[in-house]
Amino acid sequence: MKKLVQKTALVMGGSRGIGASIVKRLAAEGAAVAFTYSRSAEKAEAIASEINAAGGEALAVKADSSRPEEVTAAVSRAAEKFGRIDLLVNNAGVYNGKPFEEHSLEDYEDVMAVNVRAVYLASHASIRYMAEGGRIITIGSNMADQAGSPQATLYTMSKSALQGFTRGLARDLGAKRITVNLVQPGPVDTDMNPANTELADFLRSRMAIPEYGKGEDVAGLVAFLASNEGKFITGAALTIDGGLNA
Repeated sequence: MKKLVQKTALVMGGSRGIGASIVKRLAAEGAAVAFTYSRSAEKAEAIASEINAAGGEALAVKADSSRPEEVTAAVSRAAEKFGRIDLLVNNAGVYNGKPFEEHSLEDYEDVMAVNVRAVYLASHASIRYMAEGGRIITIGSNMADQAGSPQATLYTMSKSALQGFTRGLARDLGAKRITVNLVQPGPVDTDMNPANTELADFLRSRMAIPEYGKGEDVAGLVAFLASNEGKFITGAALTIDGGLNA
């Protein structure tokens, strides 16, 4: 039985990797889905076409999450298309790994713009279109709880900020029965973090379940939180990392 029939969703960053898996799963559960992309136009349109051809409803929207006006415009476009937003998934993210002393102020601004500011902006813009029972789900990282390796200071800081944002916003929106949760993936096989590298071998050696996850695994957790079954979960950070942080 489909869990999200007659629901509308906006996925920020949904053209590849985990985001694409989330878009496809939400559509499979019956939701009408708008999703953003910044550069992968061909991939984005292919996903939308696949969903629409299968009888679903999908809209690909070009938006660079580092640009505030494009984030808010994407929210407005989704609301204009569907009339409301029942579910917002903040998935867009960037990683800039290098020794801390080599970072510049521009590096800091770039990471925080996408990983934190865009989450704030999309959430702030979406709630005006979100009725009681809405959902805000942000994709963070297990590295918010355990850095694990050097050269990830900016990324870890940005993902840790999402924990405080999630808890605070859950309090702000709880009276409206809007839930706010954070999903923290660990190693997931994507083009940005492939499962066939030396780093992947090292990470598997530290995991309770020694294998990389799939985008579908994260999408399944998002779909659960978005459904009626997840209505009493809010302000939570849910780690899905094969036991890497255990």
